This record gives sequence, C-alpha cells and structure tokens, in this order.
Amino acid sequence: MSAEVSATMDFLGKVVNSLVLFGGLVLVLRKPVKAMLAKRTADVGESLHLAEAGRSEAEARAGMSKAKLTGLATEVDKLKAEAEVEGRRETERIAKAAALEAERLKKFTRQELDEQVRRGVGELKAYAAGRAAAVARERIRRRLTPDAQSALIDKSIDRLSKLHEKPGPR
Repeated sequence: MSAEVSATMDFLGKVVNSLVLFGGLVLVLRKPVKAMLAKRTADVGESLHLAEAGRSEAEARAGMSKAKLTGLATEVDKLKAEAEVEGRRETERIAKAAALEAERLKKFTRQELDEQVRRGVGELKAYAAGRAAAVARERIRRRLTPDAQSALIDKSIDRLSKLHEKPGPR
C-alpha cells in the first residue's frame, strides 16, 4: 500500500513539475514568438501588397497598350498572361517563404523546449540527489545513538584484534 502511494505521489509530482515547466515555457516564449510571427505576417502582407501592386501595374500597362494600339489584341493578351504568371510565381514564392519561416520557427521552438526539458531534468536530478542524501543523513543520525556507536566501535576493535592475533603463513 505504501509503495503504491509513494509511486502515485512520485508520478503526480512529475506531472506537476512537467505542467509547471511547460507553463513557464509558454509564458516565457509566448511574447517573442507572437512578436516574431506578427512581424513575419506583416512582411508577408507587405510582399503580397507589393505583388498585387505589381500585378495591377502590369494590367494597367496592358490596358493602356490596348487603348493606344487597338490592332494589337494578341500583345495585350500576352502581357496579361505574363502578369498572371508573375503574380502566381510571386504568390508561390511568398507561400514557400512563409512555409520555410514557419518550419524554422517550429524547429527553433522544439530546440528551446528540448533545452528547457534537459535543464529541468538536470535540476530535478540534482534536487532529488540532495534530498536523498539529506534523508539518508537524517536516518543515520536517528539510528546511530551514542550507545550504538560505541557498540560498533567495540565490534570493530574486536575484529581487528582477532585478525591481528591469528597467525598467518609466513
């Protein structure tokens, strides 16, 4: 029964420590990651805006060419197609850049979490070792009374005397 309670308490302690650790990580990393993501979102939005502006500019040029050169419908169609292809390329480039940035952030976050877990485990081990040594020291102090200590010393002296008295092969 006592072993089950001890194991349960040990498990609950580990769960609480893990919750505290991950809660601390969330508190510590939330603002920098949020700021980084907000900046990246703004950068992506600006890139999309620039791409849209480029696309709008290309379409405007195509319209002006059509108005000036009514007989060149094929040239206008060609310019539109180029603008659409460029817009798609730019959209794909932005999407790839965003995916790469998201993957980089995930990797960075994983590394940070792993490092925090390693540090937490090390600290937990050091604390557990210190507590175990303190408990052992206290148990020894309680069990080793002055009478018990005298008895141990007397036993040791008797054993040494017997070892010294036995004639050994020379």
